[in-house]
Amino acid sequence: MLVIGYGNSLRGDDGIGRVVADRVADWNLSHVRSISVHQLMPELAEELSKVDRAVFVDARIDGDAVLVESLEPDDGNSLLGHSLTPRSLLGLSKWLYHQVPEAWLISVPGECFDFCDRLSPTAERRVVEVLDRLQVLFDLN
Repeated sequence: MLVIGYGNSLRGDDGIGRVVADRVADWNLSHVRSISVHQLMPELAEELSKVDRAVFVDARIDGDAVLVESLEPDDGNSLLGHSLTPRSLLGLSKWLYHQVPEAWLISVPGECFDFCDRLSPTAERRVVEVLDRLQVLFDLN
């Protein structure tokens, strides 16, 4: 299993995904790899090709609830765009390595996206919620 948390850790709650990935890494699970990145890069397609399941975690600006959605690979029309999405990365993995994991995107609403190197109290509570959901997904209970 692979967790990819991404976002700008210097923009307050935009760093939610990275905090989740760092905390999952602290669990030291042999069957779970966790990667914290500023943005999604093509090199992650190879990592995706090596796992059965992947979870992307990112902050979002709107909403009040943590959303979990199943992902399918992009059909290839946006693989060469200027910015990668979880779907386009899955499509790149499929195209290059003929492998694509079962995948989900966890979108976590944030409150404060100002220049700041820590999460808001609300975002911290939502990180705990996401970690609880990941424990269920990883069957750690």
